[in-house]
Amino acid sequence: MTKKQKKQLYRILTAVLIFLPVLWIPMNETGKFIGFLVCYAVIGWDIIWKAISNILHGQVFDENFLMTVATVGAMCLGDYKEGVAVMLFYQVGELFQSYAVSRSRRSIAGLMDIRPDYANVVREGKETRVDPDEVLVGDVILVKPGERVPLDGTVLEGNSTLDTSALTGESMPREIGAGAEVISGCINQTGTLRIRVGRPYGESTVSKILDLVENASSKKSRSEAFITRFAKYYTPSLVAAAALLAVLPPLLMGQAFTPWIHRALAFLVISCPCALVISVPLSFFGGIGGASKCGVLIKGSNYLEALAKAETVVFDKTGTLTKGSFAVTRCYPQGISGERLLELAACAEKDSSHPISRSIVKAYGKDTERFGVTDVQEIAGHGISVSLDGKKVLAGNTKLMRLKNIPFQPIAEAGTVVYVAEDGKYRGAVLIEDEIKEDAAFAVRELKKAGVRKTVMLTGDAKAVGEKVAEKLGLDLAYTELLPADKVEHMERLLAETSEKGRLAFVGDGINDAPVLARADIGIAMGGLGSDAAIEAADIVIMTDEPSKIASAMGISRKTLRIVRQNIIFALGVKGIMLLLGACGIASMWAAVFADVGVSVIAILNAVRALRVPKEDRVLKKESIRETAAV
Repeated sequence: MTKKQKKQLYRILTAVLIFLPVLWIPMNETGKFIGFLVCYAVIGWDIIWKAISNILHGQVFDENFLMTVATVGAMCLGDYKEGVAVMLFYQVGELFQSYAVSRSRRSIAGLMDIRPDYANVVREGKETRVDPDEVLVGDVILVKPGERVPLDGTVLEGNSTLDTSALTGESMPREIGAGAEVISGCINQTGTLRIRVGRPYGESTVSKILDLVENASSKKSRSEAFITRFAKYYTPSLVAAAALLAVLPPLLMGQAFTPWIHRALAFLVISCPCALVISVPLSFFGGIGGASKCGVLIKGSNYLEALAKAETVVFDKTGTLTKGSFAVTRCYPQGISGERLLELAACAEKDSSHPISRSIVKAYGKDTERFGVTDVQEIAGHGISVSLDGKKVLAGNTKLMRLKNIPFQPIAEAGTVVYVAEDGKYRGAVLIEDEIKEDAAFAVRELKKAGVRKTVMLTGDAKAVGEKVAEKLGLDLAYTELLPADKVEHMERLLAETSEKGRLAFVGDGINDAPVLARADIGIAMGGLGSDAAIEAADIVIMTDEPSKIASAMGISRKTLRIVRQNIIFALGVKGIMLLLGACGIASMWAAVFADVGVSVIAILNAVRALRVPKEDRVLKKESIRETAAV
């Protein structure tokens, strides 16, 4: 409990200790009046003060005004017991509300407890503890076991494991060593790391995440905007209705004013819009917090709401559905083993820094330095020629084979094909492709299961490559060989085909995706390896670079909207019934307190559910990803 909540609890207990003796001990009317008045002053002075202060500032019709009018009115009519009891129960309800709200906020704050307190910077051979803001790009920092990585950078020395759960939602530690890129906000678990800082603190990952979360509440959903407008007109209307209820029936029917004033006061207590005003924003706040548990940062509740209505999801290919890195996917040996084919190709390509060459060497996986490779000649636009243990080895494209007059078998596969020859004889071919992300097929399947009508891929790659990836992943459409301007044009067309209530989401990672991200109803960026421009332009950022997290975020958004609808229907339904009963004189002030405080507490407890994302679900999804990949 906070200090303020403890003070409120002590006030409630003091009021109860005064209220019960006055209620039970026999005494005259004056004694009871004084006792109840003291009790009312203890428990209700802050509500009255807030009501007066708000009126002076032009804010008349709020819950403080309603409670003040209702309880003071009851006291003036001689119903001291009811007036004090209503205020007492109202304060108990407010305490429960405050506790529930602060707990949910603490839970979310705990998720975002990633701000580094200091950095150990090494300057002139000395280690100095400074504020992360004071560290310059190019400085070397030390991160010891148990410390939080304060800035983004590259590991110079040391091996360790990093706890990235606060950023990505992943419980498995990440192993890193020299040369690895690290991001701020992670916790170093085992070894000491020397890191060269790559960007200032203001542009670091942790700074951007905190900025996104802190500003998320400023972008309100349509539901929140509706509740704000609703409360603006609802409360004055109900006050006017209560005034008419107190005055018109006695005047028209010649009845006494007292019972109708009672009804009007109960009517006022019932009409408090606390349940809606507090629970709806809290639901969205909880949904954003729940998504952050999974490594998904949503920049506002309006985007969370829009995601639930997504009916078309458009993907970029490279870096989004694929890893953006090359790998050997298949070998086509001719007269030799597949291992020998890879050996020849790796020896020929071992000194090249080209990504294709690196992927072949990696696929071979053995030491190539033991081979005597000499006479290395790079033939521009064709490939490479080397001498390997006295034999001439060629590795390159079809042009190289034709140039050297070597008969070969063309491989009709989408991807990069490296043909290999040894001493004028064709030895086979190696197929290299951009690796599809492990969870990409699972992501598409889950989106369709969630009700997404159309999945589309926009890529600048060749038609054969793009169509092959689309077929593997089960996408509905694939548009290939596109320039950035072409992507925007296709987006416009897809937006026009989207239904009035539906939304279109675009998922990308590169700087060339920024215009498309900005044009889509919902822009989703891969934040782990994605460009800063894409992250800035996007509405939702996936910190783990896993497309399957889109389906997780969509599930959270729909759960949040269900909770919001439940709270709106429940609050308005109960209040509508109780207002009718109050107007008819059936619902007393006690029932009115339940209609206000009870409904608020129930709605808030329901809203807190939006924050819960079971760990078991994430484990099951990992298993499902592996099953999908196996198929």
